[in-house]
Amino acid sequence: MQFCLEEIINNLDCEVLHLNPIYDKKQLFNISTDTRKLQKGDCYLPLRGENFDGHNFINKALDEGATGYFTQDKYKVDKNASFVIYVKNALVAYLALASYIRKKINPLVVAITGSCGKTTMKEMLYNVFSTSYKTHKTILNHNNEIGLCETMFNMPLDTEVAIIEMGMRNLGEIELLSKYSNPDIAIISNVGSAHVERLGTLNNIAIAKCEIVSNLKNDGLFISVDNKRIKENLKYDGKKIFINPESAEDIKIDIDRTEFTYKNTRYVINQSGEYNISNAILTIEAALSRNIAPEKIKQGLYNYKPIEKRWEKVTAGGFKIINDSYNANPESMHAVLKTFLAVYPKPQVLVLGDMGELGKDEIMYHKQIGEFLSDYKDAKLLTVGNLARHIARNTKLESYEFETNEAAAEFIVKNIDKNSTILLKASRAMKFEQIIENIEKMVEKV
Repeated sequence: MQFCLEEIINNLDCEVLHLNPIYDKKQLFNISTDTRKLQKGDCYLPLRGENFDGHNFINKALDEGATGYFTQDKYKVDKNASFVIYVKNALVAYLALASYIRKKINPLVVAITGSCGKTTMKEMLYNVFSTSYKTHKTILNHNNEIGLCETMFNMPLDTEVAIIEMGMRNLGEIELLSKYSNPDIAIISNVGSAHVERLGTLNNIAIAKCEIVSNLKNDGLFISVDNKRIKENLKYDGKKIFINPESAEDIKIDIDRTEFTYKNTRYVINQSGEYNISNAILTIEAALSRNIAPEKIKQGLYNYKPIEKRWEKVTAGGFKIINDSYNANPESMHAVLKTFLAVYPKPQVLVLGDMGELGKDEIMYHKQIGEFLSDYKDAKLLTVGNLARHIARNTKLESYEFETNEAAAEFIVKNIDKNSTILLKASRAMKFEQIIENIEKMVEKV
């Protein structure tokens, strides 16, 4: 969305430090926070964080053609700019402008959070609401305060529904996102152990997730899985819906799809996995609340496709791979393993890496995965990382431990039958895409 200086002055707590007398305050411009993407005529907004300071690039922004800029430092005034705007905090100003856009365009805002599966559900919601409304969504998984601003700033003026994904690593972060997005519908998909290292307890995670209702409209709607911790920590007096995945009937799961019946309608998701059903039911309830017909919802769920590194089917060097390595925590690890081992043909190979941010019980969580896998006799297990080795050392599966992705890839190329199906699952920091890249390179050399 474009702004003019007059609009910013009237809607933002700011002070104009410099204004070229001949500059037209009604001239439109875009706002850019990145000099690498800045276009001539943009206004530069320099964000300041713990490890970076955009103020160091104000001169570069002007060299690139910025018409003006914001600053938190009153002494940073370059009169070569058409205007200079002072704000106490550039991020707060960015958020305030995002909130202004939200109010000006005034879409229905659907906010989604959860310990895992947020992006999956955001994509489901987008596909379903797009069948009936002009719908906008969070890009990829840009689910922090910067991502919220990016989403609002890129929102078309004719948007009717905005799907906003909200992530967090500490208390207060989702409350901030709720404040500046003012949701009409708020959804919690689950509460699990992701980020327990930072928050200390599962109850604190539930408290953090429940912050999503802090600015949910009084006449809004809250939708969630039926979870004791969520109910105990929820502070919202408006309409609430709690769903139970077990209310789905006649479930059928195979390699390529998940089918189930809910409220007398048969739904099909073109992805394998029982864990998809809970997200789908939450999506269905959100859509029904806005009078989207079941047939339209059915069409939207059928059109859903996972994004990169989420149950992504890959062929590398002749090996069939399911790449679900975008992230991992104990809940998502159990769910993905359960589906993969149940529906994919043998021989099966599990390549599992470290799960991060699990706090003082991180070894226990990895041991539990190994114990869970002991019920599956035929799969081979490969682990990468100092934590993942505890999976291998606590299972009855044939297992192999590796320190690097390259070593795991080399073992696969030399020892695994190409008729096998290989699952990759680990936290993002493990960079498991390197396994795929190394397999391709090693096979080419053979």
